[in-house]
Amino acid sequence: MRLLLVFFFVGFSQIAVAQFSVAKIFSSNMVLQRDVEIPIWGWGVTGTKVTINYHQASLSTTVKDGTWEILLPKKAQGTDYQIDINTPDTSISFTNIAIGDVWLCAGQSNMEWTVENSNDAAHEISHATYPKIRLFEVPHKITNKPVRDIEEGQWEICDSNSVKQFSAVGYFFGRQIYKEVKVPIGLLSDNFGGTVVETWMSPNGFSGLPHFQKEVNKLANTDLDKIKKEGKTKFDKWILNFAAKDKGKKGALFVWQNTNAENWEQMPLPSTWESNGINNFKNLDGVVWFQKTIQLTQEEATKQALLSLGTIDDTDITWINGIQVGEMHNRYNKDRNYKIKKGVLKAGVNTIVIRVEDYIGGGGLYGAPDKLHLKLGNQKISLAGKWKYKLGYAATTKMPMGAKFGPNSFPTLLYNGMIAPIQKFPIRGVIWYQGESNAYRAEEYKSLFVNWIRDWRKLWKNEKMPMIWVQLANFQQPQPTPEESEWAELREAQTFALSEPNTAMITAIDIGSAHTIHPLNKQTVGERLANAALSISYDMPQNYQSPTYQNHKKKKKYIDITFNSTGKGLQAKSKYGYVKGFTIAGKDKKFHWAQAEILSDNKIRVFAPKGIRPVAVRYAWANNPDPANVYNAWNLPLLPFRTDRWKLSTVGIIRK
Repeated sequence: MRLLLVFFFVGFSQIAVAQFSVAKIFSSNMVLQRDVEIPIWGWGVTGTKVTINYHQASLSTTVKDGTWEILLPKKAQGTDYQIDINTPDTSISFTNIAIGDVWLCAGQSNMEWTVENSNDAAHEISHATYPKIRLFEVPHKITNKPVRDIEEGQWEICDSNSVKQFSAVGYFFGRQIYKEVKVPIGLLSDNFGGTVVETWMSPNGFSGLPHFQKEVNKLANTDLDKIKKEGKTKFDKWILNFAAKDKGKKGALFVWQNTNAENWEQMPLPSTWESNGINNFKNLDGVVWFQKTIQLTQEEATKQALLSLGTIDDTDITWINGIQVGEMHNRYNKDRNYKIKKGVLKAGVNTIVIRVEDYIGGGGLYGAPDKLHLKLGNQKISLAGKWKYKLGYAATTKMPMGAKFGPNSFPTLLYNGMIAPIQKFPIRGVIWYQGESNAYRAEEYKSLFVNWIRDWRKLWKNEKMPMIWVQLANFQQPQPTPEESEWAELREAQTFALSEPNTAMITAIDIGSAHTIHPLNKQTVGERLANAALSISYDMPQNYQSPTYQNHKKKKKYIDITFNSTGKGLQAKSKYGYVKGFTIAGKDKKFHWAQAEILSDNKIRVFAPKGIRPVAVRYAWANNPDPANVYNAWNLPLLPFRTDRWKLSTVGIIRK
C-alpha cells in the first residue's frame, strides 16, 4: 500500500508540473526581434503566479482562464541573454538568446527544399558555421481549427549539422543578410510542399472571395478524420491499377527487372519524364521502367557499394542484376541512397532497373546530376546520361478528387496548424516562394495573393511588414511555337501584387531547369531575396530590381517598348547580341516569334513579320521562357510581360 501511495504522489506531481507550459516557439538559442516588445506566453492552472526575469527586469502576471502572457521590453541587438520563468512549482530557463532580426521563410516545396539537396551541397554544409544565425523548423500540421501551439520544435545554432535539412533559400537569404547587416538573424522555416496559397490564409483573409468563405465556414464542422479515411479508400482503389495493369508485371512478379531492354527507348536522366518532350508522357501519371548497364572490374565489384539515385517522384523499386536493393513509397523530395550487399555486383555487365510510380505532377528521377551515381569505396561512377525506358502503365484517369487528403483539401488548414500558433511571435518580415500549385488558377491568384499579403500583415499587426517573394522559375521544355501559359499568367499575378506597399519580387526565370520543378540553384534565389530585403527593410539600397515594362507605342511595322529599372542599360545575352524571347500578334491575336533590337538604355523595338500589322507584344510568355535573354546592367533578367489585355487561359477558373 505504501508503494502505491508513492507512485500516486509522484504521478500527481508530474501532472501538476505538466499543467504549466511555455509556447514551443521559445527555446534556448532563439533569436528575438530587436526594437519591439516581445510577448512570451503559455498555459497553466488559473491563479498561478508567473514571474519572468529578463536582463535585470522582473515581470509578473497571473494565469487567467488557463493562459498567461508577459510583454518583454524592447531591446537593441545583442547576444548571451537569458530568460528565467518561474512559478511556485516550476522553473524554466532559456539561455544563449540573441536579439536581432527574425525572418519567416514560407511557401511550398521550393522554399522547403533543403541545403543538402541544392547545388554545391558539400561545400555549403561544411562552411555553414554561423553562431549568430539561428534556425527553427515549424513542424507540418493540418487541422480544421487554429491550434494554440506547435507540437514540437527548438531553435538551433546554424552549423554543419543543423543546416543540412533546413530551407536552402532561407539559409542563403539569412546568410547574406547577416553578412551585410551584422546582427543576429533568426530564420523560421514554415513551409509545406505542393501547397496552394489559400491553405496558408486565416479565415478573415478571404474578403471579397465568397466561394472561399463558403469553404471556410464548411470546414469548421467537418470531420477531417472521416475525410481522410474516405480519401484513402478512393486512393487505394485508384492505385490498384498501377500494379494490376503494369505491363512490367505478371501477377505478383516484376518481370521487367530481368528483361532485355535492347528495344526500349532512351531518355536522359536525371529529369522528369514530362520535361523530355515525349508526347505520350505529357502530364503522365503511371508507371515507367528505367534500365542502365555498367561495366565493372572484379576489383570494383567487390568494393563496399552505395547506389545514389537522388530524388524520385513519387515511388520507386530498384534492382541490380535482378536483386532488389531499395524501395521508397511516395516521397518525392527524399534522396534514394541504397546500400548494396556483397555479392550483388559482379565483374562485367551489371544491370540497374528502376520502376517508378508517379501519382500527380512531374514523374521520374529529377535530382542533381551528381547525385545519380554508384559509389564503390571512394570511387564514384556517374549514372547521369541516357537510360533505357519503357512505359508500364498510363493512368487513364487523374487521381480522384479527395483521394489524397492534404493541406490543399480546404482553405486555412496550414494557417490553423502552422501559422496561428506563432503569429504573436514578432518578426521583421516574410520571404515567400510559392505559386506553382495555384498556376492553373492564375487569374484567381491575383486576388488571392493580395489578400494573403494583407492577411498576414494583420496577423502580425504590422501593416508595413516587408513581404518579398520569388517569381516562378523556368520549367519544362521550351515550346517551339508561342502558346498560352498558366505559369506565365501566374507570374503576371505575382507582379500585380507589387502594387501593395513595401513589397518586392525577385525573378527566377533564368535560374530554373527544364528538367525539374525544383531548381537546385538556391544560392542565387536567396541572394536576390536578400538584396530586395536590404533595399526595402534596411535602407541599404541594392540592385535587386529587374527591368519592367513601362509603356509601348505601336507603329505600322513594329512596336517600341520602354522599360524601368534598366540601370545603365539593357543587354542581350547571346553570342552575337541577338534579342530573343519576344512574340508579336496582329488583331487576330495569334502570336509569332519576333525579331527585336535594343534602341537605347531603356527601349526595345519589336518587329512584326511580313504581312502582320502589330497590335500586341509579349515577352518570356511561357512555362519555360528560354530563349528570353534580355538583362539590365545589374545582370537581372527582364520580367515577363504583355502589352495586351486579352482574355487569358485561366480566366474564370476558380477553386471548386
